[in-house]
Amino acid sequence: MKVKVIGAGLAGCEAAWQLAMRGVDVVLSDMKPSVMSPAHHSGDFCELVCSNSLKSNAVDNACGLLKEEMRLLSSLVISCADAVRVPAGGALAVDRDAFASLVTEKIRSCRNIEIEEKVTDKIDADVYTIVATGPLTHEALLGEISRLSGERMFFCDAAAPIVSRESVDFNNAYMSARYGKGGADYINCPMTKDEYEAFYEALISAQTAPLHDSDSSALRAAYFEGCMPIEAMARRGKDTIRYGPLKPKGLPDPKTGREPYAVVQLRQDNEAATMYNLVGFQTNLKFGEQRRVFSMIPALRTAEFLRYGVMHKNTYINSPALLDCRYALKSNDHIYFAGQITGVEGYVESAASGLCAGLNIGAREATVFPDTTCIGALAKYISSPPPHGNFQPMNANFGIIAPLEMRVRNKRERYASIAKRALEHIKEYKAYKECKKI
Repeated sequence: MKVKVIGAGLAGCEAAWQLAMRGVDVVLSDMKPSVMSPAHHSGDFCELVCSNSLKSNAVDNACGLLKEEMRLLSSLVISCADAVRVPAGGALAVDRDAFASLVTEKIRSCRNIEIEEKVTDKIDADVYTIVATGPLTHEALLGEISRLSGERMFFCDAAAPIVSRESVDFNNAYMSARYGKGGADYINCPMTKDEYEAFYEALISAQTAPLHDSDSSALRAAYFEGCMPIEAMARRGKDTIRYGPLKPKGLPDPKTGREPYAVVQLRQDNEAATMYNLVGFQTNLKFGEQRRVFSMIPALRTAEFLRYGVMHKNTYINSPALLDCRYALKSNDHIYFAGQITGVEGYVESAASGLCAGLNIGAREATVFPDTTCIGALAKYISSPPPHGNFQPMNANFGIIAPLEMRVRNKRERYASIAKRALEHIKEYKAYKECKKI
């Protein structure tokens, strides 16, 4: 058997790896480097185009639990992320270039994986195929996906700017943990009330970049809540961002011993610690406006912007109507989808869906994880009709995992119990698979 995997992002590479590790021959097809999307800059696989953070590593956090489940399932993406992590307190953040390079090296050196560099515009219904083309699927393939899946939907995604560390004014900044968790890995840029209010007024009145779409009004209405541009969030109210990404709680300024009025945090973006991204500052402002407005933050008055924030359209299918909990097309058992195109949202979630799709084909039997696990709950979410008929992308969260049989009032204890149960169920699956080999 040979399986075609279309797309060499997080989901596609994870799926290809899981298949190859089970002795399945894989053709991994990707349009890069000959054709690049607006968000990509490198020819490497698994390029992280937004944040360099894979979120929390703690198992009492849903994304942290999902990562631990994937570690138990021998995930390529998580093992590579662990190998090139950079300081980020309790989060798993990576040197994005080193991460993409390591994944690319492992995929290219795997003897079961053949690399095909071209734009795919046809899907053979008789060949096992995993479509993992991500939220920026090439127009040439969208028509084919629409033919297979029906109506396609979209939301907007945005990336934050990156500045050089040496250009940060440390007379107006200090190192500290993010909300008191982990080590002092974040650069904190405090603002007084007057500084914040001036910044806020400039932010909400700044010019945004054109979206270059025939229906920009629909795009603007389709922001995904988990990745909303900072200017759109700010327009919801004067204190919205001050209680969101600029929240000063737990970040006292060592000069005063008091919490500032607002704090902008910078997170390390590469192993050399020369690049830092503005946490929560996804944006669609024009490049010149980004420099003007973000330079109003005292610590960034002389900042060198190594990359400006960008916004782009993301595509996803109506998965509950089209896919089962194996990520297989209900109308064709040979065609699977994985990654953000299914409606899972986030780096780790995308890789997890690729892991599931790869396991289901590679293991040659249905692999359905229970909804007591995070990986199983995500699969159930994308394959179950929403109660109100409005399917939206979803991050990993404890709300989609099956509740405990007994009530636990304390949230931290409840999440810890859910995590313990989930990891026990993943270990039971592994033990079952080991018995099958004997």
